[in-house]
Amino acid sequence: MATQTSEKRDTGEHSHESKVTIDHDEIRRWVEARGGKPATIKGTAEKGEEAGLLRIDMPGGAANPPLEPVTWDEFFKKFDEEKLAFLYQEAKADGEPSFFSKFIERDGAGGKPR
Repeated sequence: MATQTSEKRDTGEHSHESKVTIDHDEIRRWVEARGGKPATIKGTAEKGEEAGLLRIDMPGGAANPPLEPVTWDEFFKKFDEEKLAFLYQEAKADGEPSFFSKFIERDGAGGKPR
């Protein structure tokens, strides 16, 4: 299991700060609390792969590019193979739940968005 590497990012002192983690349980909790599901962009998996480019499929999310559901096991296998980290926000400045998240490279944890 991946270990947690949460850190606060450039956002002030309230709960609207961004965090970075590689902890599978933390990622799954955050996604499922918002009604999201693990997904891949349709047609991006290489031969023999279960998942291509990873995405979180949120209710009411954009339909373009088209997403295909994957299992959490498939999602985290690809997440770890690609050495990704999950940048996310628990709440917006007004205290409402935030849906902001993106994948970044693990190295330096301030890496490039994926």
